Amino acid sequence: MRRGWWLFLMGLALILGGSWQAGRIQTAGGIKLQDVRFRSPAGTEMSGLLYVPAGATAATPAPGILAVHGYINSRETQDGFAIEFARRGYVVLALDQTGHGYSGGAAFSEGFGGPAGLAWLRALPMVDKANIGLEGHSMGGWTVLAAAAAMPDAYRAIVLEGSSTGKPFAADGTPAWPRNLALVFSRYDEFSKLMWDVDRAQDVARSAKLQALFGTATIEPGRIYGDIAAGTARRLTQPTATHPGDHISHAAIGDAIDWFGRTLQGGTPLPAADQIWFGKEVATGIALVGFVALLVGSYDLLLALPVFAALRRAPQRPALYRRDRRWWQQFALSALLPAISFFPAFIAVTLLLPPSALLPQTVTTQVVFWALINAGLTLLLSRFGHPGPPLTPPQWLRSAVLALVTAAIGYLALMAMAAWFTIDFRFWVVALKPLSFDQLRIALVYLVPISFAQIVTLGALGRLAVGNDGRIGRYGAAMLALAAGFLLLLAVDYGIFFATGRLPTAFDPLTSVIAIQFVPLLAAIAAIGTFTRARTGNAVAGGLLCGLLVTWYVVAGTATQVA
Repeated sequence: MRRGWWLFLMGLALILGGSWQAGRIQTAGGIKLQDVRFRSPAGTEMSGLLYVPAGATAATPAPGILAVHGYINSRETQDGFAIEFARRGYVVLALDQTGHGYSGGAAFSEGFGGPAGLAWLRALPMVDKANIGLEGHSMGGWTVLAAAAAMPDAYRAIVLEGSSTGKPFAADGTPAWPRNLALVFSRYDEFSKLMWDVDRAQDVARSAKLQALFGTATIEPGRIYGDIAAGTARRLTQPTATHPGDHISHAAIGDAIDWFGRTLQGGTPLPAADQIWFGKEVATGIALVGFVALLVGSYDLLLALPVFAALRRAPQRPALYRRDRRWWQQFALSALLPAISFFPAFIAVTLLLPPSALLPQTVTTQVVFWALINAGLTLLLSRFGHPGPPLTPPQWLRSAVLALVTAAIGYLALMAMAAWFTIDFRFWVVALKPLSFDQLRIALVYLVPISFAQIVTLGALGRLAVGNDGRIGRYGAAMLALAAGFLLLLAVDYGIFFATGRLPTAFDPLTSVIAIQFVPLLAAIAAIGTFTRARTGNAVAGGLLCGLLVTWYVVAGTATQVA
């Protein structure tokens, strides 16, 4: 119980300290940050974060920027851009696309929400309507291009980060449209074929589609083509980053800052290299670590209560006292099967199971299908897959309540920080957000299969325990057993990518990018599962807790294709 208190208090301190620091950074210099809602012309509720710099008033309006995230992300993903734009005196609306975050509707609908976002931003009294910029990453680029097409005279300049004009989801670009465009396309962008029809992102300057946009057959990165005053300016820059890496690239953010400094009038001039946003990213990352500590500390303390005390029992004695061939076989199964089945499972859902009213989120359905495949394979192939001593129905009920109360404590902590500091818990693309009401309803559909898969996975994981292992050995082996396959997959995939410029899994770059999140996610599941099993002797309560967490994480962080 003493350890539980230490973990609980440490987690609480990390959450409070990280959240306070994140809030301080994103409001530096007197910036006011608001969580806003408004209606699109079609009646869809739209969500955004509004950054208003000091001095921006109806009497002294400031330039405005609409900043939009990419597919299966949310408004907070644009924090680095939004913070730095606001520090330079721009009013920024970081928009949730339709079907993403807290915006309603279906993903891809209503021009991704871009026209509605631009119209709302222009209507703000503190915004200079003659100086509005548009910035979007990936599908967010198509969002702002939809706004530019719907309102061609309502903006002055645009920055596409890892995005493109033309097919599949935007109007074709010409030397005259869109106005004053900067393309920031990183040298290792995984989506070069989709965006610009080139096999290597490094060769984007040779893209026929980009040359048609620039009006020249020779494009030199860093050089400005056309005329800013006439609205025909064009510039390509290529920072050394990946597609998701644009969000944590000082160079990619700096290129956007520099372009708006050249094309928009007003604001506060600061060097593009003067950036503080990464401190906010670290701070919310610390809060995310604190969240995990708070959870396991709460779990330990709850087990001391009389209502849950019957669940506390010592784990079964390990079957092995050294890592022999049987152990390595089980370890290989645990580590490699999830990585081997990852692409086939995700592609199968894309091709065979379109989103529906019952299963409205494609990525969550992919995760469920993949998890169930691996649970089935674990039960079929592993002799170590039993979740522990059998539980009676009352013990199952207590385990479910224990998991639910533990998750609720973490959820309340996140809700409080979101209300006080307007943040979520995140580092880069690994993020935990409060659920909207619609997302909560969706989560209930996916919860049971995900929880079943977690119980089976943690049951097999527990049998990897080796007698006389210390804490580092126990936790390290468990985390590697779940995450090592993805580490190997990504090391090979991106090792070849960085060496040659060609992504081996370019046939499905979206799934390649999603795989990055599975390393920290699976490592966290392993750590939580090892901790909880050591206190209850089985994988049920821990599996149910991880089922709640994984469902929450995926549903809140992805796109809803069917409203």
